[in-house]
Amino acid sequence: MSVLFTDVLLWAPAQPSGMLGPTDLLVTGDVVGAVGERARELAPPDARVVRGGGHHVLVPGLVNAHFHSPANHLKGAFRSRPLETFMLYESPADPALRPTPREAYLRTALGAMEMLRTGTTSVQDDAFLMPAPDPETIDAVLQAYADTGIRATVALDQPELPDSAKLPFLDGLDASAAAALAAPAPAAAAELLAAYDHLVRTWHGTHGDRLRAAVSISAPQRVSPEYFGALDDLSRRHDLPLFAHVLETRVQRALSVPGTGQDRFAGRSLVKYTADLGFLSDRVNVIHAVWVDDEDLDLIAAAGAVVAHNPVSNLRLGSGVMPFRALRDRGIRIALGVDEAICDDTVNTWGVVKAAGLVHNVSGLDAEEWPTPAEVLDALWEGGAAAMRQTGRIGRVEVGAQADLVLLDLHAPAFTPFNDLRGQLVYCENGGSVRMTVVAGRVVAQDGRVVSVDETALLAEARELHAARLPALQRTWAAADALLPAYDAVVRRAARTDVGMNRWIG
Repeated sequence: MSVLFTDVLLWAPAQPSGMLGPTDLLVTGDVVGAVGERARELAPPDARVVRGGGHHVLVPGLVNAHFHSPANHLKGAFRSRPLETFMLYESPADPALRPTPREAYLRTALGAMEMLRTGTTSVQDDAFLMPAPDPETIDAVLQAYADTGIRATVALDQPELPDSAKLPFLDGLDASAAAALAAPAPAAAAELLAAYDHLVRTWHGTHGDRLRAAVSISAPQRVSPEYFGALDDLSRRHDLPLFAHVLETRVQRALSVPGTGQDRFAGRSLVKYTADLGFLSDRVNVIHAVWVDDEDLDLIAAAGAVVAHNPVSNLRLGSGVMPFRALRDRGIRIALGVDEAICDDTVNTWGVVKAAGLVHNVSGLDAEEWPTPAEVLDALWEGGAAAMRQTGRIGRVEVGAQADLVLLDLHAPAFTPFNDLRGQLVYCENGGSVRMTVVAGRVVAQDGRVVSVDETALLAEARELHAARLPALQRTWAAADALLPAYDAVVRRAARTDVGMNRWIG
């Protein structure tokens, strides 16, 4: 069914005010079919009419450019820790925690519903399906995205090497810890590539091209060059985004310091290592890019790669602050990501938008170098579209673009009184002004509720399932306590190591 929005304001970044109107907009099928006087003329008699009353604005659906759905059930579960110790608790490979397909479906749906309710219409899910992905679990994740109606690009984030190949400063480990860190990864390259074959053949381009596949190496230090190359080839053949967590932490920067125990990097940063392998391209989403130097940024810019910025996660895990202005000055496209519910503790992209607008103000740079609201919104929409390789298709309100739209009420508290659209979108909005969310022309959320699925029933089932799962989770967390000292020692030695820069504050 067509949807006719009447007497609404429209996001228009080229305009000084950031908007046009009041005017009309017609959604035809899955695209914006007409704007202005022609909208009412072309609207079919059975079109659904949504009246804006002159105080509603249509903005593009938000793009969550980096996310991990498998932790959707663990909001607020852990105290803040550095990534290397946090991951012990976040994603254990214990077979006892292998999710059933129904669990995977419910966990995915939890995040999708929260995103749709608050206006996020597109997500890139770097799904770590521990201990290893299988066709039934992959299908469950994608089916949840299909049913809820969100636009999703999904990859399988799985390590291929043991932890002993990923970390510096492993000399001095006791025998028990050394054996644990040397344990093989849960899945070998052949098994992972078979899972990707299923993902791409079964789901890529389905549901009106709303669902797509991506590939993920997790991080350059977590995979062999051979597996990295196989995924790069798959990415090239199908034009898929390639996800790579790069230089998120000081520990990862320390891998390039001679004498820290990982000679395969030969003194190169993970960006330089990736570029030397020939795998840094415009298809790559460089995730985090906190501990980067000028050479790294020049390589990223030359490759045309997109950087996925996750400021809330970087704060929660103490990773540091990405050098925003240095990226923008080089023309590097920046996108914004929640990262995951366990290290953002919500799946609401508005919080990421606000954090991106604030955290860089403590960079020490002149205030004129701090991010402007316009730059943050450009990262949210145009950067997000670029990360998903859908520039011009999403992230815009214009004829021919996908009808991924969010209707915001300017009479809501975030915009009352109204001063500046861009400033209030970045600093004031939290999802409370969202009155309707549309994805590919379909109304999927309205007045604070998801209408594409039975939200109440799914939430109740998720609560019951999690309560039954909790004892197994608690057993794995207790087991992780035994390894914590070894990983903590790595973090502390990296903190004392001169890596040629500092991305911490205070």
